[in-house]
Amino acid sequence: MKLEGRSAIVTGGAGGLGSATVRHLVGLGMHVVVFDQAADLAEQLAKELGDRATAVAGDTTDDDAVAAAIAAGKAAGALSLLVNVAGGGVGGGRIVGRGNKPHDKAAFVKTVEMNVLGTFNATRLVVAGAMADNEPDENGQRGVVVNVASIAGIEGQIGQVAYGSAKAAILGMTLPMARDLGQLGVRVCAIAPGTMGTPKMLGAPPAVLESATKDIVFPKRLGKPEEFAYLVESIARNPYLNGENIRLDGALRFPPR
Repeated sequence: MKLEGRSAIVTGGAGGLGSATVRHLVGLGMHVVVFDQAADLAEQLAKELGDRATAVAGDTTDDDAVAAAIAAGKAAGALSLLVNVAGGGVGGGRIVGRGNKPHDKAAFVKTVEMNVLGTFNATRLVVAGAMADNEPDENGQRGVVVNVASIAGIEGQIGQVAYGSAKAAILGMTLPMARDLGQLGVRVCAIAPGTMGTPKMLGAPPAVLESATKDIVFPKRLGKPEEFAYLVESIARNPYLNGENIRLDGALRFPPR
């Protein structure tokens, strides 16, 4: 899909992977809506990028906030790309921990809500409210959705039952979404990153960074947020790439712990 002159929404757009994606898409000639709960960070990024970016504060599970992001995107051009980066986790631990203490149910529910419900909600509203009405291009495309999971959704480690389950659900949505939205000319793929060098990760103690990279095959380092953004672009540009979950991990395979 041609990207120049179109608009995009990046949820979690003020974070590490999200902000790299926003910057890259702006550099490709898109107008990007930086949609994030962190209003100050979203505003700061949009101000840095000038009139090619707009900040919208809100949660992906909030219909009104998503509607505001859609309106901002449509005002800037044909809203043709949604990148669902927003997610994360609340707490963690084994399903039954020390002293036979069960995993906190509220933390599990919140983690699923942040990742699965947020991705589902933003996708349904953006496609229905914008992409479905776009003029199709020469390939019949009206839009592209890129969801973000994690290799934890494929091979979650000990203590990742909530996060791993949530990311697995995002991976599980890829093909049904692609099949549902194909009739509208909307493609759907997901990226499953490995250990990425976001600002938060790079601030970890040296021992943590060493542990995080020791099982990466090649390149033997953390992934760069810019490399994530390159993959978003590749998915958006390639009209035959659809219904696919793509690992981005330097051939990392998680050990159990």
